[in-house]
Amino acid sequence: MARKAPSWWFEGGRVPVAARALSHVYGAAVSTRRWLYDKGLKRSRGVDVPVIVVGNLIAGGSGKTPLAIALVERLRTEGWTPGVASRGYGREDDRLARWVEADTDPRQGGDEPVLIAARTGAPVRVDRDRAAAARALADAGCDIIVCDDGLQHYSLRRDIEIEVIDGRRRYGNGRLIPAGPLRERADRGGRRDFRVVNGGSAPVAEPGFGEWPMRLETSSARPLLGGRPLPLQAFADRRVHAVAGIGDPERFFSTLRANRIAVVPHAFPDHHRYSAGDLQFGSDLPVLMTEKDAVKCRPFAGERHFSVPVTAHLPEAFWISLLDRVGPRPDQ
Repeated sequence: MARKAPSWWFEGGRVPVAARALSHVYGAAVSTRRWLYDKGLKRSRGVDVPVIVVGNLIAGGSGKTPLAIALVERLRTEGWTPGVASRGYGREDDRLARWVEADTDPRQGGDEPVLIAARTGAPVRVDRDRAAAARALADAGCDIIVCDDGLQHYSLRRDIEIEVIDGRRRYGNGRLIPAGPLRERADRGGRRDFRVVNGGSAPVAEPGFGEWPMRLETSSARPLLGGRPLPLQAFADRRVHAVAGIGDPERFFSTLRANRIAVVPHAFPDHHRYSAGDLQFGSDLPVLMTEKDAVKCRPFAGERHFSVPVTAHLPEAFWISLLDRVGPRPDQ
């Protein structure tokens, strides 16, 4: 979402009558659309390589992008040539399909695709039509496609679905938009192949069943102007300005606090378009921000600005189960 979530989504409280009424209209539209695809009245288009879709059922962030990065890196170590398809939410003109690289302006490529390209070096294609993006990646030599945030994009036929849940917020109040955060009903998750829980207390799942825990690890802070990274512990017992324009800013602030860093929090809307004035806090404290924010703030960053990268860790049994579902590479 490009704005702060309503308080009743995750914090409890009475849901406005108008929001409840609109959620019924929204739910009917979502159900009708899904029914059209299930009955073949609307057709999904595929490509001749495996497609893994990563997404969630709620509006806002849940840790999809770190998982997409981890997928690309693991698939590459297994000998695959992965590519990433994305809509590129927040682009100035998302009617234009384009290739995204590490130095692409996030206003043109989207903040998450630019981050994925910078972290992985994999081919990244943004297009409102995910099926067209997947075809372009396959034509470019990719033998497996990771679709970032495409769970509801049914026009792209997928081989594997991975649902990602924020372990702290889960499904919120369990209602559909706008009465709650759900894009689709929670029981739709039964269609997924894997459910990954970011944080919280998900037990290690049996292969192909239950929930798989994901842990996001932070260990360094990287100067936005370049140079050697600092260990995150270098900021322990110090006050810092913390900047987060993600779906759940509190997750980032809590991570810093867990490293004994005294946080002055600055939460911005998800996919916020930063200007230099947004980072003027009236003090010379260090400024720590998420990687997604950093790709948008580099043009006006100073020596006090640092990016805090995260790395997703999942049980080895998850990767074994996933790779078993993917099957052998074409050259095997």
